[in-house]
Amino acid sequence: MSKISDVAALAGVSKATASRALSGRGYVSEETRQRVAGAAQELSYVAHSSATSLATGRTHTVGVVMPPVDRWFFSELLAGIQESLFALDYELALYGMQEGTATRDRLFDSVLPGRRFDGIIAVGIQPSAHELERLRRSDRPLVSVGPYSEGSSAVSIDDVGAARIATEHLIGLGHADIAFVGGAGDADADDLSFGDAQRVEGYLEALAAAGLESIARIADSPPTMPGGYAAAVELLADRRGRPTAIVGVCDETAIGAMIAARRLGIAVPTEISIVGIDDHQHAEMFALTTIKQSPREQGHEAVRLLQRQIDQPDAPRERSVTASALVVRSSTARRR
Repeated sequence: MSKISDVAALAGVSKATASRALSGRGYVSEETRQRVAGAAQELSYVAHSSATSLATGRTHTVGVVMPPVDRWFFSELLAGIQESLFALDYELALYGMQEGTATRDRLFDSVLPGRRFDGIIAVGIQPSAHELERLRRSDRPLVSVGPYSEGSSAVSIDDVGAARIATEHLIGLGHADIAFVGGAGDADADDLSFGDAQRVEGYLEALAAAGLESIARIADSPPTMPGGYAAAVELLADRRGRPTAIVGVCDETAIGAMIAARRLGIAVPTEISIVGIDDHQHAEMFALTTIKQSPREQGHEAVRLLQRQIDQPDAPRERSVTASALVVRSSTARRR
C-alpha cells in the first residue's frame, strides 16, 4: 500500500507539501497540486483519516448533539446534516439523548470534553440545563439549531411568528374561540421546550391583537400524535364548550387532534378548523393546513455555518432564520 512519502517522492516535494496538496488545506501552487494529485493517482494512494488528522490538526469529524431522532423533525434535520457533511468528507458522531437524564449529563460533563471534533452542531438545546454555555466553553466551532442560540451561530425559524400566523389565519376565517393544543399551564411551564413556549407566545400575541386574549385556552399535551389526540378528546368532549378552531404546537399534535375530532363525530373543517406548524411528511395526506418549515434545509444551513467557523475562526457569529409560510389545505374553513 502506498504511503504519503511515496507520493511526495514521486512528485518531487516534501511530505508536508504533499499532505497540503491532497487535503486542500494550506497554500500550494496549482502546478504543484496537480503534480501531487497525478502522483497519488498513479500510485493508487488513498489518504488515511488518522494521517490526515496528524498532518492538519483536524479530525474531519463533527459532533452532533440532539434529542432522540424518533420524531420527524429531528430525523429530517439529521438527514440534512449528514448529506452536507458527507459532501465535505466529514464524519458524523451522533449523540441523540433525552434531555434531563443522567446519561445526557455525563455526555456534557465528561464525554464531549474529551472528544476531538472540528466542530459541534447542537440541536434543540434548552436554556434551563445551560448546555449551550457548557459547549461554548470548550472553545470549538459551534452552531445551534433551534430558537435558543446564546453566544453561538444558529439556524432557526421564527417560532413566535409561525404560531401567530397560524392563529391569525383562523381569526381571519371568523373564528373567535381558538384553543392551543400542545402548550402548558403555568404549573407545567418548566416542562415545555423553549421553542414550544415561543409558539404559545405567538398564539397569545395574535389573540391579544384581535382583542380575544380573555378567551385563550391552552391544552397541555406532548408534541406527539397520541398527545394531541388525548388532549383534543378532553377539549372536544363537551359539546357546548368546545372551541371552533385549534392551533397545534406542531403538525403531529394537530393530526392527533384531527383524529380525535373525527372519532367524536366532529367534522373537519365544517365543525372545527385545525392548523399545525411544520409541514410534516404526513400533513399533505391529512390535508392539514400548516406553517411550513424544512428541517432538512436547516441541516444543510447548519453545516454551512459550521464550515465557515472552522475555516474562519474569527468570523462573527451568524444567525440564519429560515423562511416559513402558511400552506392552506382543507382542514380549515370559514366559521359557520
